[in-house]
Amino acid sequence: MTLPEPILLGDIPLGAPIFLAPMAGITDLPFRRAVARHGGAGLMVSEMVASSEMVTERPSNRAAVRAKALTEGVLPVSVQIAGREAGAMAETAKIVADMGARIIDINMGCPAKKVTGGLSGSALMRDLDHALRLVDAVVGAVDLPVTLKMRLGWDSDCLNAPELAVRAVGAGVRMITVHGRTRAQFYKGHADWSAIRVVRDALVAQPVPLVANGDIIDAASARAALAASGADAVMVGRGAQGAPWRLAQIAHELWGTPAPVVPLGAALVAAIEEHYRDILSLYGPELGLRVARKHLGWYADANGAPNRAELLRTPSIEATIAAIRAGFADAPGHPLVEAGEAENDQNQPERLSA
Repeated sequence: MTLPEPILLGDIPLGAPIFLAPMAGITDLPFRRAVARHGGAGLMVSEMVASSEMVTERPSNRAAVRAKALTEGVLPVSVQIAGREAGAMAETAKIVADMGARIIDINMGCPAKKVTGGLSGSALMRDLDHALRLVDAVVGAVDLPVTLKMRLGWDSDCLNAPELAVRAVGAGVRMITVHGRTRAQFYKGHADWSAIRVVRDALVAQPVPLVANGDIIDAASARAALAASGADAVMVGRGAQGAPWRLAQIAHELWGTPAPVVPLGAALVAAIEEHYRDILSLYGPELGLRVARKHLGWYADANGAPNRAELLRTPSIEATIAAIRAGFADAPGHPLVEAGEAENDQNQPERLSA
């Protein structure tokens, strides 16, 4: 495959058509920096930010820390916002635009109960009139490209992604991303990339870029997703956990972009330690120690480190550094994470994503 012409969002050209998915608690600034160090992605979307947290006078400590770093890092920065009130969504869009966001992404795909229970995320697919009021509010609030991420629908009886896509594009949305599952599926089973093609067909008169998401973990799955969906790009989420070089690998294998150097041995230790120290720098030692554990677990899973349990239990920064050096210096490294492990494990923390 040859590298296609860059996707343009307004006057913003994107890179290779493989994008980093927004994942709450995961695609924060340290993780985006790690991806950038290993070859980057055509677009990186920040972790989801709740509009209710952004407009409150007293945000939580964790939300305040993350908000300060939403728009830092590799440009152009896309910030994903979520909520259920048009006014709060519009105000949040203005806030992140003033912070330096270049693109605003609206979340209508997150299946987590704590999000859908508040009538946000994929719950908005149950009421498209209300969903469009949010789109109108955000598009009208900022002079930036607005994109939308959704699922196929709420459940098998409500497969309304094509209708939502057409109406959203008519309201000014510049790019559509579809995860090939319904909300009822959460992350079970397999993403139906062919079902995304129905959205492509619905947008034939409105040729905005379409992005396929779900179960894309390597070049083979990316190629298959593009063929089945007719999409212009693919988005990788859990396939990059523990392997921030995965997106650059896929881009190289599909389109001949520069190959990333996949770290092993001492290089792997150095890469993980740099990511770990970056987390501590952003969040501070107490919160950072907790935030880092899920990443260390994913690094252990993806690279065959034998001391996963120790990495998750270490009580101090010094002990964690020692465990990183002991566990990864001789880790075999795995080029790919198994699809079921990357996409279907429901027991990992902070699994909020569209």
